[in-house]
Amino acid sequence: TGRGGSASANAAENAESSLPWARFSSWLECVCVVTFDLELGQAIELVYPHDVKLTEKEKTSICYLSFPDSYSGCLGDTQFSFRLRQSVGRRGSWFGEEDAYSRDAPVTLQVKLAHFYGYVYFRQVKDASVKRGYFQKSLVLVSRLPYVHLFQSLLQIIAPEYFEKLEPCLEAVCNEIDQWQSPVPGLTLNLPVMGVVMQVRIPSKNDKPGGSPEKQAQKEVAPMMLPTIHELDLFKCFQSFLIHLQMLWELMLLGEPVVVMAPSPTVSSETVLALVSSIAPLRYCCDYRPYFTIHDTEFKEYTTRTQAPPNVILGVTNPFFIKTFQSWPHIIRLGELKMSGDLPKQVKVKKLAKLKTLDTKPGIYTAHKMFLQKDKSLIKRLLKGIQRKRPSEVQSAILRRHLLELTQSFIIPLVRGLPSLSPLYRLCLSCCTPPQIRPFSQEEFMGTLEHAGPQLTSVLKGDWVGLYRKFFRSPNFDGWYRLRHREMTQKLECLHLEVICDADLLGWTKDKSEVEIVDLVLKLREKLMKAGKQQLPVKEGVLEKLEGYLQTVISSLPEDLQTSSVTFNVAQS
Repeated sequence: TGRGGSASANAAENAESSLPWARFSSWLECVCVVTFDLELGQAIELVYPHDVKLTEKEKTSICYLSFPDSYSGCLGDTQFSFRLRQSVGRRGSWFGEEDAYSRDAPVTLQVKLAHFYGYVYFRQVKDASVKRGYFQKSLVLVSRLPYVHLFQSLLQIIAPEYFEKLEPCLEAVCNEIDQWQSPVPGLTLNLPVMGVVMQVRIPSKNDKPGGSPEKQAQKEVAPMMLPTIHELDLFKCFQSFLIHLQMLWELMLLGEPVVVMAPSPTVSSETVLALVSSIAPLRYCCDYRPYFTIHDTEFKEYTTRTQAPPNVILGVTNPFFIKTFQSWPHIIRLGELKMSGDLPKQVKVKKLAKLKTLDTKPGIYTAHKMFLQKDKSLIKRLLKGIQRKRPSEVQSAILRRHLLELTQSFIIPLVRGLPSLSPLYRLCLSCCTPPQIRPFSQEEFMGTLEHAGPQLTSVLKGDWVGLYRKFFRSPNFDGWYRLRHREMTQKLECLHLEVICDADLLGWTKDKSEVEIVDLVLKLREKLMKAGKQQLPVKEGVLEKLEGYLQTVISSLPEDLQTSSVTFNVAQS
């Protein structure tokens, strides 16, 4: 699994040995059962493990987001997902800000502590023994991990059994999950549950984008191999607007406010998650709600008319929202899928003025003018695939590859435009503190586009310059740049530690005052603690060597200084 994998594995094992339900918590926050009570409406019937503390606000949100609204008319079994904001000031989780999992995971799968995901299996069937005539219940997995395919597959195994056997069955499942190894990027894991073994590979940031993960030899054959833990069937999600996919890619890239109005929570949540994933490997840094209701705690915040719509994608099913969101710039109205012969009927782009209340026809209501020309070759290839009855997973792979190459053509010039670290490496050799990274210059970058722009890797013509200018004003650029800046800063920190390690520290102290030596000790101690806390990828042996140097420098000081302060009790990293 490489260095990252083993570091993550060790960190995970340490966490597992010290906390109750630690392995379970590395996958799930909790499991909830939501039922319909005639007097209370939707209510949480059960939370497992029992000692999980959800705030009242979180419980209310989970209740409303776990049931399709009455407009969806979902009979039988329905699966969908939601995302909710975590309450302010709640207790910490298994994941830390600098945890080993997020450090080694791809940016699109890193844990964001401010939000939970909810994965729902809802059952509504006729039942004469119930007053309303229907059995209505949802089994909900609450997690910080965006593993939609894994958790929906898990629900398909456990929910039907749970609805038959109730709480004892749920307790047994949670105990089984508590035996799973924690998710470590790069590892292939066998996850047993209810007599089935799911085999999954946890993606790593070192995976080649778009490549197949390397196969790992297993001692036993897993009966159920999941080819992915997080990817959706893109072709199925996008099939009614394939010809407008590039326009939607631009809207996602720019973090534009978008409402997806769908006939069911399943279509709503899958469409929103598919749109968010369309700009991978770039992380979508705005808020997104795969399923959103009028009972949501952010409803007022997101529907206020007094300010511009926020950078968020909302998936909704209630027709009431058409009136509420009339001022929003982009509305995707989806109906039930219709076929035109063998081909899925494509929705049209329509003017926002045509947005009528309640009976609005399917379409993409927007005034967005595309920056880039459409790639007609992709549409032809997909249509040919439909005619030849090509499997959906193959069509999805074609789509994912196309979107990946489009995003990479956009990102590569930006990466080239980042300040070079080479001159800073030289400065490291002469500075006591690592040199500062020069800010990104948008104008300098624009000057490079003519000879080193996206045209080197993409055949698409259009206003790339205009697209970059608008991207620079979006949260996605801000998030991308902060991440790259942090990576560059850490590289410099590592190099600086290696330079100090090669320096003659004891020789340097010979003509220095005690105050200067104490200052050096304090600075080095702080650096070592920081390197340990952030688990900087320094060369092997560097931290241990510095630790030894530090002890030598401390022992060269007068005895009263050596013992007078706890400052010199150097933290082992």
